[in-house]
This record gives sequence, C-alpha cells and structure tokens, in this order.
Amino acid sequence: MLRIGVLASGRGSNFQAIIDEIEAGRINGKIEILIVDNPEAFAIERAKKHHIPFLYLNPKSFPSKEAFYEKIRDELIARSVELVVLAGFMRIVKKPLLDAFPNRIMNIHPALLPSFPGLHGQKQAVDYGVRISGCTVHFVDEGVDTGPIIIQAAVPVHPDDTEESLSKRILQLEHKIFPEAIRLYAEGKLKVEGRKVKILDYKLPQIYFTNPEIR
Repeated sequence: MLRIGVLASGRGSNFQAIIDEIEAGRINGKIEILIVDNPEAFAIERAKKHHIPFLYLNPKSFPSKEAFYEKIRDELIARSVELVVLAGFMRIVKKPLLDAFPNRIMNIHPALLPSFPGLHGQKQAVDYGVRISGCTVHFVDEGVDTGPIIIQAAVPVHPDDTEESLSKRILQLEHKIFPEAIRLYAEGKLKVEGRKVKILDYKLPQIYFTNPEIR
C-alpha cells in the first residue's frame, strides 16, 4: 500500500478526488497526512470528514523557506510517506523537500505544459487564443512546472470562454487524471528516464480527451 502525503493551500477538490478513488479501492494507497500552509483551507474540513490527520504550518513562523520545507520533509519522513502530492499547494517547492523525495513529488497544473506555466494557466490560455487547453500531471523539480510529464488531458477552448468557464472544464479532467497518475505510481508503472516518464503496460484511456461539444 502506497503511503501518501498531501500538501494543499485551498479548497482541496483534487485532494477530495484522490480520497474518493482510494476509498473506492481504485488506488492501493493511504493518505498519511495533509499539510496545509493556510489555516482557512477547506481541505482541512475534507481531512476531518475522512479521518485523515492534518497539520497547519505557518511559513512565516520559520526563519527561511528552506527551514519551512525541512519541517515538511521531517513530518513526511516521520510518517514513512513514499509519494508527496501537491493538491493546490500554492508555493514553489524548495531543495530540502526535493532532495528527500526525488521523482516522488507529484503536481497537477491547469494547462498543457510546457505552455503556460506558473499562475493562472487558464487565463494565459484564454488570453493567448489557443484552441485546445487542458491539464498536466508531472513530477516536481526545481523549476516552475518544468518537471517530467506523466499524464495530460485536453479540453476545447471556445471563442466565448473566460478564465472561469475554462477553469471549470479543465477541473473536471484534473479530478480524473491526478488520481490516475497516483494509481499508476502505486502499481509501479511509472519509470522516469531523463525528461521522459515511461508508463509500463498501459493503454490510453478515454479520460485524456473530452468531446469537443462539451461546454
């Protein structure tokens, strides 16, 4: 059983999607702890509802960003966490955590990387005028949304889309491919070779694409 640690900053809808897949038996894993950097994060309520231990760490109470991540690292290691999942964690991960979990930190980004990294990927896509956008699950490295790509899913961008409407469409697929990537990791089917992630013995499911008529 895969031991998972989750970091979150906000509502935690992807956190919930992962919980649901674990409870349904589709991911052979257990969430050992939720760590938040925001005491108002709704993800805390989700953790309480599902009896998942949680911890609030205030970044301002640490002398440096590195010290903050050292504390996160120590909390995760103390619980024998094997995979770290960033479920809407709005901070750039620093070396103390990266070094402790190489190719074992997973993030989801609401754009088709390498296009539109960083904040507001959906708005970037709408403003640029692309016809297709989507979301990307990737392993985390020292860059901003630059790590090896695991899974991507695509959605159409309509002429009248706003950041909000596109975000809603993308989020539906985030909730599918993030748990899927975790499932693959739990089953030992992900192999990182340089910038590429090989998925062993795998067929592309329909969840990677939406019907162009979906609005």
